[in-house]
Amino acid sequence: MLRAAGRRILDLRLRFRYRLLLRRYRIGEGVDRRHRLNGQRIWIPPIRCFRRFYLSAVCPSIRLGCQPNVVTSTTHRKPAHWTDLLLVIKTVGVRQTVGKGRFMASELNNSNPDHDYGKEKLKHSSKEEIVSTTTNSMPRSSSRPQLDVSRAAIQGDSEDRNPTILLPNQSDDISHLAVDIGGSLIKLVYFSRHEEQSPDDKRKRSMKKMFGLSYGNRRTYPILGGRLHFVKFETGKLNECLDFISSKQLHRGGIDSPSWRSGTQTDDNIVIKATGGGAYKFADVFKERLGVSLDKEDEMTCLVAGANFLLKAIRHEAFTHMEGQKEFVQIDHNELFPYLLVNIGSGVSIIKVDGDGKYQRVSGTNVGGGTYWGLGRLLTKCKNFDELLELSQQGDSSNVDMLVGDIYGGLDYSKIGLSASTIASSFGKTISETKELSDYRPEDISLSLLRMISYNIGQISYLNALRYGLKKIFFGGFFIRGHAYTMDTISFAVHFWSKGQAQAMFLRHEGFLGALGAFMSYENHGLDYLRAHQLVERFPMEAPCYGGKILGPPLGNLNEKISWLEKFVQKGTQITAPVPMAPPGTTGMGGFERPSSRGNTLRSDASAALNIGVLHLVPTLEEFPLLADPKMYEPNTIDLLDHGELEYWCTVLSEHLPDLVDKAVASEGGTDDAKRRGDAFAHAFSAHLARLMEEPAAYGKLGLAKLLELREECLREFQFMDAYITIKQRENEASLAVLADLLIELDSMNEEDRLLALIEGVLAANIFDWGSRACVDLYHKGTIIEIYRMSRKKMQRPWRVDDFDMFKERMLGSGDKKSQPYKRALFFVDNSGADVVLGMLPLARELLRRGTEVVLIANSLPALNDVTALELPEIVAEAAKHCDIIRKAAEAGGLLMDAMVSIQEDGLKNHSTSVSLMVVENGSGGPCIDLRQVSSDLAAVAKDADLIILEGMGRAIHTNLNAHFKCDSLKLAMNSYDTQVHSILRRFDFTGTVLLNHPSSKFVIMMLAEVL
Repeated sequence: MLRAAGRRILDLRLRFRYRLLLRRYRIGEGVDRRHRLNGQRIWIPPIRCFRRFYLSAVCPSIRLGCQPNVVTSTTHRKPAHWTDLLLVIKTVGVRQTVGKGRFMASELNNSNPDHDYGKEKLKHSSKEEIVSTTTNSMPRSSSRPQLDVSRAAIQGDSEDRNPTILLPNQSDDISHLAVDIGGSLIKLVYFSRHEEQSPDDKRKRSMKKMFGLSYGNRRTYPILGGRLHFVKFETGKLNECLDFISSKQLHRGGIDSPSWRSGTQTDDNIVIKATGGGAYKFADVFKERLGVSLDKEDEMTCLVAGANFLLKAIRHEAFTHMEGQKEFVQIDHNELFPYLLVNIGSGVSIIKVDGDGKYQRVSGTNVGGGTYWGLGRLLTKCKNFDELLELSQQGDSSNVDMLVGDIYGGLDYSKIGLSASTIASSFGKTISETKELSDYRPEDISLSLLRMISYNIGQISYLNALRYGLKKIFFGGFFIRGHAYTMDTISFAVHFWSKGQAQAMFLRHEGFLGALGAFMSYENHGLDYLRAHQLVERFPMEAPCYGGKILGPPLGNLNEKISWLEKFVQKGTQITAPVPMAPPGTTGMGGFERPSSRGNTLRSDASAALNIGVLHLVPTLEEFPLLADPKMYEPNTIDLLDHGELEYWCTVLSEHLPDLVDKAVASEGGTDDAKRRGDAFAHAFSAHLARLMEEPAAYGKLGLAKLLELREECLREFQFMDAYITIKQRENEASLAVLADLLIELDSMNEEDRLLALIEGVLAANIFDWGSRACVDLYHKGTIIEIYRMSRKKMQRPWRVDDFDMFKERMLGSGDKKSQPYKRALFFVDNSGADVVLGMLPLARELLRRGTEVVLIANSLPALNDVTALELPEIVAEAAKHCDIIRKAAEAGGLLMDAMVSIQEDGLKNHSTSVSLMVVENGSGGPCIDLRQVSSDLAAVAKDADLIILEGMGRAIHTNLNAHFKCDSLKLAMNSYDTQVHSILRRFDFTGTVLLNHPSSKFVIMMLAEVL
């Protein structure tokens, strides 16, 4: 009876809304219900179909897109168009709590249009609710976000099969906060909606149409853009943690949410996920201070879920640690399971993980971190766990441990493979001595305890791995906490007992496994489908730290960062970024001597610990599809774990820093605020370099691409978005002024001479790199045009690496045999000014002349004087004024705005017979490029390309020197880094013309010239 009454009420509400709709557009029930409003056709269906639209709109069938507040619809059926669906959504005003983060447009393709929709059952779970309201925001569900369709609007082309629907008032697309409250530390994992988007314009939409791409999200799974933050507090400072959550409104969706800005948020029924013993102990405190309830999640389940995510989604999450040396390990997520997870807390749990959500605790021991801390406290009087660990750095356990040599008169027991230094009995030497406890050094006791417990944990773990036939053993938990000697002793035990057949591996984020697992326990966390190429880790300054101590809660804004930097600079003390480390010679604020390292290889806990950055979730990044073997691809030519290489590059960057600060400040008008930010940037980036010099593995596996992008990210952190903007504009204007004369000169040559002149022009123009000290010095010798002409005149073959003859044969053919032109060429351009205008554009023009489609690929964000994808269309438009070939190709590629109207009216495919010249962003914001992470637009245009041209030292030498592709590639660069490149090239064989060969016989051709 109640169900029948509910159906009658629903039907009455439906009919009422339908009559309002007809009255609004002044349409009678018996006439054609098609109407035009603001140039858009609106179709108002008959009442029977309207009932279906109404019921469909409340079904959980709209999919969250990648962009903030965007819904991408994935179904389509005539005669209903997207405008119709949008009208119904707006008119009905339906809101729904949706499970698993999925919303799809209504299923409009039912095969039976005469179905009696009044008899359909509206199914939904007890957790879902249908709310009909007219306000602009809605209360948060306890653990699920709700869909707010008020003021919904179609973004882009409404006739597109899969258009984007913008939801401006959608408050949350993902749950924001989870906590792991342990006995010593509180770990927070929270999500912020700061998605990085490139500006959309007509050019980009026309290019998407040209390649048949949907305007909206092309993915079929719900990944959201934003940032995943990792923050920790001491449990004893719980109030600081609560203040931090409150200041950022993390329990209400964050201060960036529309509900917070509109002041309509509510505290009713707010629930956040929590794990750890403190989730029970402090539940009342969270309720009292924040008005939230803690939903307790199983601790072991969270640990496994967190570990699975990290090992699958982060490329170099795992590392080994032997004799003080870290080595990062690439884990193939397809071969991850099964593995052994050893969690060392107060006791030890050994977990066999067989898959997502599939695990069992197979063993454990009561001798763990609690044993070490408990015995250590009794025997050494240390007041905290970290003090006990630090004490072990000064110890010599042979003073208390009985060694094999003590039993055999200093000799090895070689018959069974035991050296004289092997521990026969921990604390065994104290048996035969008449000393009291006070006669033994606390340092020796601490180290002996550490070795005793670590060796036993390592042995038990290996025996369990042997029992189940597992090779992968990962260690985590409070006991490890990045302590170098702890990891070394565990690694030694596993290596010893396995005779080198197994390795102990550790995780960079191991302290956050529980919090991350709790975060993933939300139904709609949105992380399930993330892959390594969609995650970018960055290292902003997020906490004030000094001498290995966290001095306060995370910094809230830019002004707090600058103030903190100025405070420590005024005191003359050293600063660190972005997480704790110890400056040379100290272990804390007091400035006392740091404990000596063991064997000069192990550092203190503070300096050896790894930094945890912010994970940027960028769902628009993809792997470059033309990589011959993505699993074998390594972008970086230079290994910065090599101390000599790291020292060289840190010196280069340090020497370049004052000049960079001057240009950054000038780009902001030289204001006092800009100068203040410039000084803060200089101190922060210097701290990054100092951190890396002390611990090269601090930021994970570091290549040159990551180091140079770290500089650009630090600039952006202090709001310097384009430090070289004025210089780039000046050099573009100067180069465009002489482009016409250069093209006339090139057109007067025969094919062979012109091709050589074009390559010489690219190499000569590539000299203009403001990241090179040698090139900066050249600017004092004349204008850029004078330098360019001087450089071209000095071009003499053979170059340092010279494969020009091979390229000429491929382009022009040999004898009577003419070669086929390339279909599509990808030009990875480098610098602004002469480099792109006088170098790459003329070369692109030559390929266009031969019928090759050209795609210019540039940075998504500024880096030094590199040209960006946002700047290139304007440069091309100016160049088109001097050349019909460029003009027609730019028109065909949608780069000229005055041609856009005719392109849209006539249709892209039929608009021009010319081949296209297009611009695509690469997804990068640094001077190098990692082809494992490129923009989805670049990945789309690359699929039909048969030629790749990588230009510049950063993209062709420092990265991608060894890259194999599925198509021909050409690498062009001018050596502007003095003698450094010679040491790189000596490692490779360049005696032949073919640098590398892909198995399918695709050429990799290279030309490298020197600054003379």
